[in-house]
Amino acid sequence: MRVGVFGGTFDPIHLGHLLLAEQCREQARLDQLLFVPAALPPHKREQTLTPFAQRVEMLALAISGHTAFHIDELEKDRAGPSYTVDTLTHLQAQRPGDELCFIIGSDSLHDLPLWYQPRRILELAALLVVGRADWPTFSERQLRDTLKLEDAFPLRYHLVDAPLITLSSRDIRKRIAEARSVRYMIPRAVEAYLDDKQLYR
Repeated sequence: MRVGVFGGTFDPIHLGHLLLAEQCREQARLDQLLFVPAALPPHKREQTLTPFAQRVEMLALAISGHTAFHIDELEKDRAGPSYTVDTLTHLQAQRPGDELCFIIGSDSLHDLPLWYQPRRILELAALLVVGRADWPTFSERQLRDTLKLEDAFPLRYHLVDAPLITLSSRDIRKRIAEARSVRYMIPRAVEAYLDDKQLYR
């Protein structure tokens, strides 16, 4: 199977995440798409995250009814930072016959050379690159040059054409804290969950 891997804190998941995921599923012809919530993202160590279990519950509400979307909680009990290379290594061991496709925004693509073991990430998975507003997308050639990949390196690089949505979880948390509307920014079920649990207030 072709399996998409979509990592993030999802604190909370919003409609931008879901639109991006669906466009990746369709355009890359994915059989499954895994949402992999991070326990401790290396770049957000100073940020206080909503408890893992609650972020998973919001994800479950958001993707309910979509047969190709699933949640993998593999990072839940992992000690230390949630490195992408470790996640992909674990998934490859679980799914030795599947092709992994890692979803990454053009903003994060610029930081990829600074990630832990970027070359190994590209060995483990194809890249599904989604454009983000105000962030130009590296071409395959630029990525090869930046990471000093030889021409023989089997880089699997695919651009996904998706609407540029500027929603962010940080802005949604801020809006809720200020008692402002987030209607049509997050799934209605997630909005009801946040209201019931009084999150971000």
